[in-house]
Amino acid sequence: MRGKPYRPYQGRRWGEMLLWAGVLVLAASAVTFLAAPFSIRKFAAFPALSGLFLILFALTARCPAGRGRTLRRALTILLCLGVAVFGVLEGVILAGARTEIKGEPRVMVILGCQVQSWGPSVLLRDRLDTALAYLDEYPELPVVVTGGQGPDEPTTEAAAMRDYLVEHGVEESRILLEEASHNTWQNINNTFALLKEKGYGERMGQVLVVTNGFHLARVRILWARVWEGTYTLSTLAAPESHMGARVQSYLREAPALVKSWLLDRN
Repeated sequence: MRGKPYRPYQGRRWGEMLLWAGVLVLAASAVTFLAAPFSIRKFAAFPALSGLFLILFALTARCPAGRGRTLRRALTILLCLGVAVFGVLEGVILAGARTEIKGEPRVMVILGCQVQSWGPSVLLRDRLDTALAYLDEYPELPVVVTGGQGPDEPTTEAAAMRDYLVEHGVEESRILLEEASHNTWQNINNTFALLKEKGYGERMGQVLVVTNGFHLARVRILWARVWEGTYTLSTLAAPESHMGARVQSYLREAPALVKSWLLDRN
């Protein structure tokens, strides 16, 4: 009786393919980090981790059979745990991406985003257009625009937002600029200080925050850490009109949510 035909072990061949794939992904991430504009570099982290994982998985094919199998199982378990945690985080982000108007907001805060050489980025225009639609109905509402200047931005995000709003009919006298912040945590802290400084203390408990939907879960967490006493926080979730920007933003927001939850505290 004939036995099964001999087939050589394919693990090393797959290991070589995974190894080269991991090296290429890691190299592409390094080139992106070194050569791309500052606003693009942060997107290199996730591919770099993926490339590193591929390399580690490939190296298990070079281990003795028993040890390699154990290492592959361990890496697979870690991958499954990572996917599960990522799924939970995305669920939190999606649940928070909602418009919620409570009572009658007395001041609007528009959070900053990337400014390009030609003006506000797609995501920032989405925020500004959403704010303008609301301001058409409430023309007396004061507005805070918040965001400093990044190393590859031609001006501060706050100044770019002010110019856009004024071009679309908002009175400049209604707009307050916060131009020193470089992240969401600083946006909120500096806005709090600015409203106090400008004598808006009686309005500070009824704020309407405008940002993209993916951003709002983190905003609510940080707002609760900064604001003193009782407050009513309303939110306007701006849609992400560009599909590529939407996908990138939701992927990037998961680690940002973890970072803010752990580190952004007074």
